[in-house]
Amino acid sequence: MYEPIRTKSVHNTADGPNPDFPHRSREEELDIQLAGHLAALLAVTDELRARETSADLDAAAERLAEQVGRLRGGRAPVRAALGATGRERGAAALHRKAHTLAGRALVVAASRADTAAAILAAERMDAHTAALEPRALASR
Repeated sequence: MYEPIRTKSVHNTADGPNPDFPHRSREEELDIQLAGHLAALLAVTDELRARETSADLDAAAERLAEQVGRLRGGRAPVRAALGATGRERGAAALHRKAHTLAGRALVVAASRADTAAAILAAERMDAHTAALEPRALASR
């Protein structure tokens, strides 16, 4: 059905992989990707925390920062000050963005079998869905 590949990969030479080119394992790549999704989720969570006071958001931000630090080998994530928000977005838009980011993190966490990150991402998806439900009912 498909024609087989007849040429050698440009990524491999006759001697094997190029030693001058840095290679990462699949696990390392997934760690980097998961840390990026969780860091983005943390940034949106911090934006939400700047808009509204919530013990749930505070706890979530701390847990997200802990997971990002773990995935980055102990390096703490860069965080914005609570008073300094970038562009002004509505709370509903922030919750939708956070829900999307948590979903992406959940997919990557599941593929790398990281239970702690998967549970945290699923909890954040549920929290942001719940935060959007009253707004959805009120707008009808």
